[in-house]
Amino acid sequence: MSSILMSVLLTILMTALAPAIWGTTYIVTSEILPADSPFTAATIRCLPAGLLLILISRYIPKRHEWPKLIALSALNIGCFQALLFIAAYRLSGGLAAVIGAVQPLITLGLVWLMQGERPNWLSLLASILSITGMTLLLLSPKLDQHTAMQWDTIGIIAALVGAISMALGMYFSKHRQNTSSATALSIPLLAFTGWQLALGGMMLLPFSLLIDPAIPRLTHIHIAGYSYLTLVGTLLAYALWFKGIQQLPPVAVSALGLLSPLSAIALGWIFLGERIEGTALIGLITVLVSVLAVQWSQLLIKPSAKKSLANTDR
Repeated sequence: MSSILMSVLLTILMTALAPAIWGTTYIVTSEILPADSPFTAATIRCLPAGLLLILISRYIPKRHEWPKLIALSALNIGCFQALLFIAAYRLSGGLAAVIGAVQPLITLGLVWLMQGERPNWLSLLASILSITGMTLLLLSPKLDQHTAMQWDTIGIIAALVGAISMALGMYFSKHRQNTSSATALSIPLLAFTGWQLALGGMMLLPFSLLIDPAIPRLTHIHIAGYSYLTLVGTLLAYALWFKGIQQLPPVAVSALGLLSPLSAIALGWIFLGERIEGTALIGLITVLVSVLAVQWSQLLIKPSAKKSLANTDR
């Protein structure tokens, strides 16, 4: 196996850790954190992690970098997290996840629109397959008590716009160092991650103050849960995620995001006794196959992508 191929596989695995870690958020939130404080949890997990990374990197953005950095913070963190929670409150988990599964298709369309790069048939088929698999997995009768279909216009719009926000954020984060642009970002990775988390956390702060109830007295378990979400679920996960965005094609990264609900379901099976069988099991396998197929179509069969990744690693 060539060193370039090994580098590609290692980068995919490291990037895949981010959504796998995000998948632990559900069980930590439902079993450990105080109830009914989603925006507070989002703010606490983003803002301190961002400030810590800013202190470590000691990088202050240049004047021309602020507009693009604020826009990326809104797309990747602020808007996405707010819309995610709106969808979560108004829709069943299954329907929200199925709508979110269209993100690889949105990213394919964005790459086609912005770069004139038509999607290959395998990427397109795998992206459609991922939506089918997510539907089978999360809307199956075996999981009906947790994911029953619940149609809500505002919730559906929020979930769809959230998927578009994340796709746009990934795409423009990937191309943030476009040297032909006078507003190109040359921010180091840790600072780039930290400033987005801090700015996104500040965007979420008003929602936590105005919508969520006051934080109750925190126990040691609550503090441990918030600490995990801040240090592992946000600081580590987003550093891996933005590193992957820097090195992998946007469509490949977008498909890896489907591992988040799979991770949540696997943890529910392991720790909460939730069953995965029949249609749900077929859906889970289908989503995994679609994720692998997208990686293959975007990286392993495209020499230009492997060459680009190798150049990035130098």
